[in-house]
Amino acid sequence: MARATLTISSKNYSSWSLRGWLLCRMANLDFDEKPVAVDDPETRQELLLLSPSVRVPRLSHDGVEVWDTLAIAEYLNEIAPEAGLLPADRRARAHCRAVSGEIHSGFYNLRSALPMNIKSRHKSFKIFSGARPDVQRIKEIWTDCLTTYGGPFLFGTPTIADAMYAPVCTRFRTYAVELEPELAAYCDTIFAWEPMQEWTAAALEEPDEVIELEVEF
Repeated sequence: MARATLTISSKNYSSWSLRGWLLCRMANLDFDEKPVAVDDPETRQELLLLSPSVRVPRLSHDGVEVWDTLAIAEYLNEIAPEAGLLPADRRARAHCRAVSGEIHSGFYNLRSALPMNIKSRHKSFKIFSGARPDVQRIKEIWTDCLTTYGGPFLFGTPTIADAMYAPVCTRFRTYAVELEPELAAYCDTIFAWEPMQEWTAAALEEPDEVIELEVEF
């Protein structure tokens, strides 16, 4: 398989970068990281050329350029079907796509109220009312998946869905969101996951300063 390049942003702050990076690791893709600082004007111009949405990640592989996290996931599933990014069972596969699409396209209040910041920890945090339905919906999704497929990951073994919800686990930890025992255990599974530990260690080494963007990245 040809070597790839994955354009990513901050490992501490960028939830989309984390998702794309996890997916590449899950697919056993041989790739180089191309880190960019989205708050740098020259880098912003570069990203505008790379992607009209000014968002990362972006995967370059074997002559293919693909951005948007779910598009990357589907591409990786095509080139590495043996990686099991999607469940083998047709019903489970449809379910996995549905819950992955839901986090990809929704939960705007949660993203605004609980931005990803791996290095930060709050002993308590008051979640504004608009974000509470998002938190509750994620709990429902996790409970349904863990009950249906038996854990420890959402569909038993790591899939696209776990890559999509891994940043949510970090948000819940950062902002001290109270979780039922089985949901807390799921987050512990994500935090103990080898690629997640590697990403977190790198995030903790990043500088603290960041300039906020007008879009989530």
